[in-house]
Amino acid sequence: MPTPAAVLCGLGTSLPARSVSNSRLIAENDLDSDERWILERTGIAARRLADSRTSTGDLAEAAGRAALDSAAELAGAPVRPDIVLLATTTPDHRCPATAPEVAHRLGLSGVPALDLSAACAGFVYATACAQALVTAGLYVRPLVIGSETYSTTLIDPHDRDTAILFGDGAGAVLVRAGTSEEPGALLAQDLGSDGGHAGLIQVPAGGSRRPRGAAGTGPHDDYFRMNGRAVYAHAVRRMTDSARDVLRGTGWGPDDVESFISHQANQRIIDAVGDRLGIPSSRRHGNLRDLGNTAAASIPLALADTAARRRVAPGARTLITGFGGGLAWGAHTLRFPEARPRSYAPHTHHDTDEAP
Repeated sequence: MPTPAAVLCGLGTSLPARSVSNSRLIAENDLDSDERWILERTGIAARRLADSRTSTGDLAEAAGRAALDSAAELAGAPVRPDIVLLATTTPDHRCPATAPEVAHRLGLSGVPALDLSAACAGFVYATACAQALVTAGLYVRPLVIGSETYSTTLIDPHDRDTAILFGDGAGAVLVRAGTSEEPGALLAQDLGSDGGHAGLIQVPAGGSRRPRGAAGTGPHDDYFRMNGRAVYAHAVRRMTDSARDVLRGTGWGPDDVESFISHQANQRIIDAVGDRLGIPSSRRHGNLRDLGNTAAASIPLALADTAARRRVAPGARTLITGFGGGLAWGAHTLRFPEARPRSYAPHTHHDTDEAP
């Protein structure tokens, strides 16, 4: 018998217009690399990069609006979220949070809104929070957004180890109360973290531990740093273990999984996790090749892309998993949503209020 559940009922995305190929990225930033090497090592051929006028909030607003219109089309009537959760590591400001302004721009002033930071695992964490809020009866229609602008905030464009990996973008889902048998139903979740390895993925300066300009900080300490080899090992192990736990919690085996959507970090990581789980490549879906690693936005962008291409039928048994700095990781099982995704270009917005 169907049980109460949180259901994904709207899908939206927003991407910067500028697509940058590997060869163009190398030429523009004088990187010591080769386009074929990048493709073979990462699976990335291009990425979307925001211009200096486009913020994380701009992308989040457009993706959120697209998700609301997608949900309205499916429901046959306008829908209004009752809480906004924004997963991001690149907020518009260190203070205040970006989510309240995004909610305001969506016409949702007065609705609770908050940022959630779990790096590349942010969307998995935010969706888990939305699921808990709905099943507890506290909220009925959470809007969950993953939005990032790594290229303009965290990445050294001349660092070949990180500049080749990351792109910018936003993806959003509207969640509503429903039942476990519906397309889009979120079924089980598994989350984890290990702060003992926080240094593997880190921006060394700019926080209270090492304020910007403090003694001992260098000119590159404001940029994202990653121990690639160690991160690979942790990502594969953590995502695999989390996926196995959530499959057991759902009562599924690997053969039951009809679609697998991983955080779009690196094709080698995605393939290693899929192989260890025993999920064939024909059931693995994503858009890493064209968008690169968009951190907290990567899973909703891949989910929407898969839906737009009609690669998976509504209701199909689906597994998603993500891993990021913290370290943080997680996985969900769900039934693939039936909503038709929409995608809108970001509308840039500049601060108008005077500083106090």
